[in-house]
Amino acid sequence: MNAYKSPLPGVDDWGRCGVMGIVNVTPDSFSDGGLWLDPGKAVAHGLELAAQGADVVDVGGESTRPGAVRVTREEELRRVLPVVRGLAEGGVLVSVDTMRADVAEAAVDAGARIINDVSGGRADPGMIRVAARTGVPFVVMHWRGQSAGMDELAGYGDVVGEVIEEVERQMDAVVSGGVDPAQVIVDPGLGFAKTRTHDWALLARLDAWARLGRPVLVAASRKRFLGTLLADPASGDPRPPRARDAASAAVSALAAAQGAWAVRVHEVPASADAVRVEAALRAARGGAL
Repeated sequence: MNAYKSPLPGVDDWGRCGVMGIVNVTPDSFSDGGLWLDPGKAVAHGLELAAQGADVVDVGGESTRPGAVRVTREEELRRVLPVVRGLAEGGVLVSVDTMRADVAEAAVDAGARIINDVSGGRADPGMIRVAARTGVPFVVMHWRGQSAGMDELAGYGDVVGEVIEEVERQMDAVVSGGVDPAQVIVDPGLGFAKTRTHDWALLARLDAWARLGRPVLVAASRKRFLGTLLADPASGDPRPPRARDAASAAVSALAAAQGAWAVRVHEVPASADAVRVEAALRAARGGAL
């Protein structure tokens, strides 16, 4: 999967797997809800992530954790726009994490240069038109339904094959709606309508995504399957989300080794180091995957 060299409009070729740092401007995200709800703190945190090695900073105003309830359009706009604007003015490459077309459009107008839609354009029919009009890179993630009920949708025979096929069909719909194929980034949607077994299977076969010919974003940071893996041996309790960062960085290295375009993480320094180590090893091997 030679995703590193896939050109994306308005995004530099980093020559390695990129790092997308997360700024959740929400009170209820699963690991950092409420920490960056104040716009000033959120902008400062995003600038810090960039200084720590994030190539992109992803700003979201609506939690998509399992069971999350949607916020209003007005509230999402209120949360997101000042942060996007502040980071863009600070020279940061900003991605907006939203399922709403009007939020995406307003964020791009405020300086965002990537639209990261966890529904891949399925939640809001207007999103594809916005992606086409703006011409910015557009993340098409595997998605089967809203967070409140997505765990009930985690039924697969061949999870790798089915997830790729579903993303490919959505890619076709996006392109049919006017989006240039060169804008498209794909995302396996770890944790979204997936069990931990499904997540591991998808991570083990990132090479299979080469058939789509598009850059792959891997978002594993602090997710449930890592908490379960690292559960307390005595109690069986999952490791708390903020204690999963070392494992998240390990996934970053493994994803980079399989050609991922970028990894989306809460804690940047360790993953920034991990992808650079992988790139150095790749160069020492002659650049072959």
